[in-house]
Order: sequence, then structure tokens, then C-alpha cells
Amino acid sequence: MTFTARQLNRATLDRQMLLRREPVDVLTAVDRVVAIQAQEPASPYIALWNRIEGFDPADLDEAFVNGVVRKASLMRITLHAVTSADHEVFHHAMLPALRASRLYDKRFKSMNVTIDQADALLEHLLEFAATPRQKAEIEQLLHSHVGDVGEPGVWWALRTYGGLVHAPTGGPWSFGLRPSYQAVTTEPRDQRAAVAEMLRRYLTGFGPATVLDMNQFSMLPRTAIREALASLDLVRDGDHYDVPGRTVPDEDVVAPPRLMAMWDSTLLAYADRSRIIPDEYRKLVIRNNGDTLPTLLVDGYVAGVWRPTADGGVEATAFHALDEEHWAGLADEATSLRKLLGDREPQVYKRYARWWNGLPAHDVRIL
Repeated sequence: MTFTARQLNRATLDRQMLLRREPVDVLTAVDRVVAIQAQEPASPYIALWNRIEGFDPADLDEAFVNGVVRKASLMRITLHAVTSADHEVFHHAMLPALRASRLYDKRFKSMNVTIDQADALLEHLLEFAATPRQKAEIEQLLHSHVGDVGEPGVWWALRTYGGLVHAPTGGPWSFGLRPSYQAVTTEPRDQRAAVAEMLRRYLTGFGPATVLDMNQFSMLPRTAIREALASLDLVRDGDHYDVPGRTVPDEDVVAPPRLMAMWDSTLLAYADRSRIIPDEYRKLVIRNNGDTLPTLLVDGYVAGVWRPTADGGVEATAFHALDEEHWAGLADEATSLRKLLGDREPQVYKRYARWWNGLPAHDVRIL
């Protein structure tokens, strides 16, 4: 068969637990959605609130503290929340790309630090960070070994590829503005096998998908992706790969409205963004510096954006006309979201307010 655009949309919603909230625990949900964008500390919480029936944010707090869910720089050199099992695989899969992004950058080369020196420094750092350490402590350690090398500093490189995870610091969403870092032990893995397993995991949460989609998700070279796919037992339909035994929903399956987190992975995991975002809205919700706004999902597609109001409401900006049934559904979602935010950070994402200037608002409502 050849998939229609709506079938691919419904497949994503199904695997990302967005067709219905499901009564599963946090670890199961994170495993199923595979990778949750985590640049903003609140986003993994809002992402799971959208997916888990009766979501309790304290469960995610505990998962971060216990280390069964980890926050680290992984795919696309951005922060993701993943299971500890996936972190081990994804770190090894991405390690060459993460290293190259820093060690071959002109900023690193300008520091007069060799790659061998950086690797030696990493050994010291991992020993030092056996317990959580903040940036100032780590930079002091590195300075004691190599002195002042200028900006952005050796820590800028090591924190990206060194295998460190963010340690919870408290605050409304487990991680505050002053990150703390901790080394974790990972078993050595064959890098090619790790890439293959990462792509298999990607397909469980985001398939069916193309090589270009997997390239967008990981930023790994297409040649490496094709080599890894050849080693896996997959099914293929045209350009789309998938894991065996997974079905694609009918295109007329009802998709409930959702208030999505900033940088929700569904918006960023495909080369073809129209799978979730209509082409005419892509540059509105993914800004020129990469900021990806919190969106309204209506009938499975981005239809606008949302933000909290100063008085505890939720302002919804629709880019096109929505019927009253959709508005009622969004209002129900907003009621639940206000409770989540009110207990933690009512004005979440407020530092991104500038992006609302000039949006093509067909209708704006306070929900």
C-alpha cells in the first residue's frame, strides 16, 4: 500500500500517544514516545500530561531523581529526556557526531587545546562528576589543568559529547536555570550497532518514516542511516520504513485537540514537517532561531499557538477558523493544563512572548 498524508499523521499520533491519553506509568510512556525534547524544563512534563491519563508530575520528578529517565544532549545536539536504557544506546550512536560538532569547530581549534588533551580532560571530568557538579565547579577543574583558553571554553565541548547527564536541581520542573551535571556509567557498544538500534527505536515511536526523516531526527549522515537500516529486520513501503507488526490507523480516526509543549518532538522528528504542521504555518511555529512554540493541535494538525495569561488563563491563537466543538475541546484541555501549571509555574514559557508579535491571528480566545 501507499500511505496517504493523513494516515501518516494518524500513525504519528497513535505511536506518540496523542489519539487518547493512556493509563500507563511515566517510564512506559517515555519508552513509547522514545525521545522528548527537553530544552525547556517544563516541556517533558507538558508532553507527558498530553499523553498519560491522570498524569502526576511528581512521578516524572521521581524518575529524574532515580535516573530511570535521563536528560542529556543527544539527537540534533539538543537536550532530550529518554529512558536510561535508550540513553546508553543513543549516546553511543550519536557520539562521533557530538564529538565532531565540537572538536572540529573553529571555536575549539582557536583554544590551542588538542583533541588528545580534551580526551585526557574528560577522564578527569568524569571522575570529578561522579557526584553532581555545577558549571562553575567544572570550569574551575578544567582551568586548573589547561588554564584560561578563552571563550567558549573547553567545558563547552566536553558537556556536549562527554556522556554527562543533567542532575535534578529542584525547582518547578526538576531542572533550574543553573544546571548541574553528573557522569553516568555506560557500557561500551559497537557504534554501528548502536545507530541501528537507535533507528529501530525511532521507528517504534515515529514510523513509518523515510531516510530523510531519520536524518532530520538524528542529523546523522544518510549513508550511515542506510547502512544501519540494511542490518535491521524492517518492512518497507516505497520510501517508508517501519518495524514489523505495526499497523497504521485509518485516516478518518478522530484526533482529539491538544495543547502541545514547546519543542514537542512530533514537530521536529520528520523532514516532512507537513506530517503535523501545515506548510503555511511551519515558519510561524518554528522560528528562525529554532524556537518551536507551544501549539494547538486540532484534528491532528497544528492550528495555532497558546500561552498562559497573567491571570492564570490560557490564551489560544488560532491561525484559521475553528468550529465551536473544537474550541470546547481546547477549553477542556486548558482547564486541566491550568491545574498542572498553577501548581508549578503559571507563567511557563513567558520569556518567549516576543514571538507572538505579528502572528496571523484569525481568532484569539482566553480559555
